Amino acid sequence: MPTYKVIYFPVKALAEPIRFLFSYAGVEFIDDRFDREKWPTIKPTMPFGQVPVLEVDGKKINQSTAICRYLAKQYGLAGKNDWEALEIDAAVDTIHDVRAKLGAYHYESNAEAKAQKLKVIEEVVPFYIGRLNEQVKSNGGYLVGNALSWADIVFVALLDYLNFMAKYDIIENAEHLKALKDKVLSEPGIKAWVEKRPQSEC
Repeated sequence: MPTYKVIYFPVKALAEPIRFLFSYAGVEFIDDRFDREKWPTIKPTMPFGQVPVLEVDGKKINQSTAICRYLAKQYGLAGKNDWEALEIDAAVDTIHDVRAKLGAYHYESNAEAKAQKLKVIEEVVPFYIGRLNEQVKSNGGYLVGNALSWADIVFVALLDYLNFMAKYDIIENAEHLKALKDKVLSEPGIKAWVEKRPQSEC
């Protein structure tokens, strides 16, 4: 069995989907959370100077979505055929589109630009969430294929981060996404992880 290490800041954010996937599968991993002040010395040792990074038996790989897709294939969460795999990829990319819009707003320091970006997310986020909610409704309570996939796990794992940036619960009016969240969080491995993980705001 390989030795896995997830390297990231001391928050959930982009590393949490990776941690959820390991937890779902019951696979042990080292949760390496470094202090932010150490980042300038850690950054040059990362493949492209960014995190999260997955280290597998000492080999480092970056890009959280690629890591999640790799793990999903290992753990039977990547769809029953190529078409479902494509639908899952599309759902994950859509979720990251929402994250990018929220991030552009949240991390904007210019007040005028921030106000403009707030207008964008006030339109875009409810639209995307509405569409994703309908997608879950028409797929037996999951994003794709009437079954749990890594798209569902990525969405739920990122929710705290998305809500932190939005400053409200983005799925408060989306009953099917709320039900999906409950299903993912009740998976035994994920439930155990959430109960024991370090507390952080996002």
